Amino acid sequence: MLREVDDAVRQDQYSQFAQRFGIPLIILLVLALAAFAGWLYWQNRQEAAMEQRSEALIGALDQVEAGNLDTGAELLDPLASGDAAGPQSAARMLQAGIALEQGRAGDAAQLFAAVGADAEAPAALRNLATIREVATRFDSLPPQQVIERLESLAVPGNPFFGSAAELVAMAHLEAGNTQRAGNLFAEIAKAEDVPDSLRSRARQIAGQLGVDAIVDVEALLEQQGAGAAAAAQQAPQAAQ
Repeated sequence: MLREVDDAVRQDQYSQFAQRFGIPLIILLVLALAAFAGWLYWQNRQEAAMEQRSEALIGALDQVEAGNLDTGAELLDPLASGDAAGPQSAARMLQAGIALEQGRAGDAAQLFAAVGADAEAPAALRNLATIREVATRFDSLPPQQVIERLESLAVPGNPFFGSAAELVAMAHLEAGNTQRAGNLFAEIAKAEDVPDSLRSRARQIAGQLGVDAIVDVEALLEQQGAGAAAAAQQAPQAAQ
């Protein structure tokens, strides 16, 4: 008897709950399902758009590698004028590279400058674009301007240290600051994360400026010996 009363009370409570909150809960559930469906649709469109942008970049690169620079630049136009910050910056960087290959240094510098000034572009691309712009316009820029624009990147440990520091050191040379230039070239030569070709060049220039840039003499001699041996081995093959 008590169980029957208890069941009746619970059934009455469930009925009252359903009457009070049933419709709002159904509406909430429908809204949640609609929101989830909308999110899936948005995500699908985002992925589709990302795939299209990736395919456009790959297609443009294929055209550039094939020597079809004009076609590659045309394929990049929609991305370069789009609203997706990453692909837009990448497309502009590629277009700038194409412009350099075609001898249009002024157009390339403008494209590099646009990426470097774009606050929405990835920081790494902005820094790279700034370095490329300064390198493109180096002969027309005052040495102090080169130094001021790249000095913050010409710091050991920075991913762009080698490229930025070489330009800053050359600017110091142009300004007559031979000691500062030599010291910076020496830092480049001693940096292990800098390409060997740049380290070798920096070591030679530092030596010409009277700055010792050799850290390990034995290692350097061994490296030069290995390079000379490789060159001697390749010489007969080249002659054939």
